[in-house]
Amino acid sequence: MNELSGLIDQFLEYLEIERNCSKLTIRDYRHYLETFNKWYAEKNIEDLDLATVRKYRVFLANREDNKGLTLKRVTQNYYVIALRSFLRFLIKNDFQTLEPSKIDLPKTESRNLKFLSSEQIDRLVTSVDTSKEEGLRDRAILELLFSTGLRVSELTKLNHEQINFERREFGVIGKGSRLRLVFISDRAADWIKRYLDERKDVFKPLFIRYSGKVVEDDSGEKMRLTARSVERIVKKYVRLARIPVDATVHTLRHSFATDLLHNGADLRSVQEMLGHKNIATTQIYTHITNPQLRDTHRSFHSGNK
Repeated sequence: MNELSGLIDQFLEYLEIERNCSKLTIRDYRHYLETFNKWYAEKNIEDLDLATVRKYRVFLANREDNKGLTLKRVTQNYYVIALRSFLRFLIKNDFQTLEPSKIDLPKTESRNLKFLSSEQIDRLVTSVDTSKEEGLRDRAILELLFSTGLRVSELTKLNHEQINFERREFGVIGKGSRLRLVFISDRAADWIKRYLDERKDVFKPLFIRYSGKVVEDDSGEKMRLTARSVERIVKKYVRLARIPVDATVHTLRHSFATDLLHNGADLRSVQEMLGHKNIATTQIYTHITNPQLRDTHRSFHSGNK
């Protein structure tokens, strides 16, 4: 193991222990930094300076993914962001290295923010056949996602005793191990109760799988629905409802936020409900939910006269 590999391992341990980053984040950072380490070693470079970083970025721009396609600009930036974070760690630990603030990130194209209208949400949830327990589960999942804006990882970790039906709320630990209070709409609460009333098992997970072998254990962890399965469930009903948007779980999160803002919620409250650390992350929704823009266009564009 070369010296850089050892420092990368120390950095990843720092992310896990001191920054309390998720296993997924650490896995991604390991991939990004091991890619840099391999390139750095092959080039036999002695100094890490801006010229070296430029060469690395040329390498990333020509790098292909598993499908043989060149990396998107936003993906290239992830590699550079990881490198900058690693350099900050080195400086914090008194290593002499390139100042990370000197490495600029090019602006990327704005992402096309997908969300569903209220009418599309209604079509989506009513496309579920609720005559069976599995259908009740699927309806409850869709209703809960739209009602709360939960991330898929947050949804799959839920246990049924967490839900306070009287107060219509529960707590979740989201990104960065930040605790937040989540509120459930009356409609979502009703469907969750209908689903739980139908269940005869004693498994703790709020949402369980119905395919594969039934595993009887105290916790019911082996029956817990996975994030991948939830993604497939959403895709299934998007197709059934013939929604003209390639909607995912995250699309329902976007729909939750835009629905609140469209109906007059303030940005700070939506930030809290989404569990965003920075309000700048929440502000991506404002340009599509500002009613003043529509009113201005209606009043002043000549095509509306």
